[in-house]
Amino acid sequence: MDFEFSDEQAMLREVFRDTLRDHSSPEKVRAIADGGLDVDPKLWSLGAELGWTGLAIPEQYGGAGQGLVELCIAAEELGRAITPGPFITTSLVGLAVARHGSAELQAEVLPGLADGSTPATWALAEPRRGWAPESIQATAVLEGDTVLLNGRKTAVQDAGSAAWLLVTAVLDGEPTSFLVERTAGGMATRRQKVLDQTRSLYEVRLENVRVPAARRLAGGAEQVRWLSDAAAVLTSADSLGVGERLLEMTVDYVNVRVQFDRPIGSFQAVKHKCSDMLMLVRGVRAATYYAAMAFDAGTPDASRAASVAKAFSSEAMSRVAGEALQMHGGIGFTWEHDLHLYLRRAKTDEALYGDAAVHQRRLCSLLAAEGAGAR
Repeated sequence: MDFEFSDEQAMLREVFRDTLRDHSSPEKVRAIADGGLDVDPKLWSLGAELGWTGLAIPEQYGGAGQGLVELCIAAEELGRAITPGPFITTSLVGLAVARHGSAELQAEVLPGLADGSTPATWALAEPRRGWAPESIQATAVLEGDTVLLNGRKTAVQDAGSAAWLLVTAVLDGEPTSFLVERTAGGMATRRQKVLDQTRSLYEVRLENVRVPAARRLAGGAEQVRWLSDAAAVLTSADSLGVGERLLEMTVDYVNVRVQFDRPIGSFQAVKHKCSDMLMLVRGVRAATYYAAMAFDAGTPDASRAASVAKAFSSEAMSRVAGEALQMHGGIGFTWEHDLHLYLRRAKTDEALYGDAAVHQRRLCSLLAAEGAGAR
């Protein structure tokens, strides 16, 4: 498989990297976190003007009509710059509505997602229940032309600034997703105190929230699993960007940190550690972009590839972060150094949409099912 970017994809990466270098420095990220904001309003407006928010939305609704590979390029650069904001979650919801929403729902929602005026996020996980669609306990009850939603969601990214929440609940025994306005009666959001300072995560409570039945996405459990796979791949791409930057920071540091009158990067043991980090980063890149390509092509192994990418990236990028921390020595443990921002983001990426153990179990189930079907 050819993993080289096309000229258009390479240009997209360049635009993201250059823009984020100027508008998403660690100092600005710290300022956003200290201010209790979900996103930098200036960066969000600029990203909308550049078409970031509509990257995966069909052209007829004002988007660029790109696929998961292009979204992974965006996610990788956002992770590299530890950028806050609902750029990826808005695109994720856009993907879901474009594929599983009715024509009326698409016309209502997608233009606002594309131009950035109505950011969106996905409410999937529940307290102590994990990320698997089959573990959902939030309920949806059909009452005429409306649906009544009840339950609690956790780790909902940027819910405080989102205009739409894609809420997944159980309807007639099957996980189903509904688009809900954040201002809907009966919905309450509470910002959570979490490890990752570069993200805003919320608890969302739903108490008899009424939603028009027309805002239900088709596909049921299949739609939820499809979107979970996409989210896992995009989280792997974010983690990849974090790992790349950690590797760069570490190589730069060991080349200037002197011990015994020599840069510590000249010591063989340190060289080996940096080489190990590089191999892990390259492995995550291959797994992530293979999964994205399989997803866009709709190949039979797309779900399997998504779990491989997420399982591998969860473990590998945590190892990269740990090695980076060790090789920075005492300075790496200080609050003032930027390293801890990347370490926190890597650890959060490890958990979002299922950690390595979750996806390893799922991979075993998929392989067993394939084996049974072949017999």
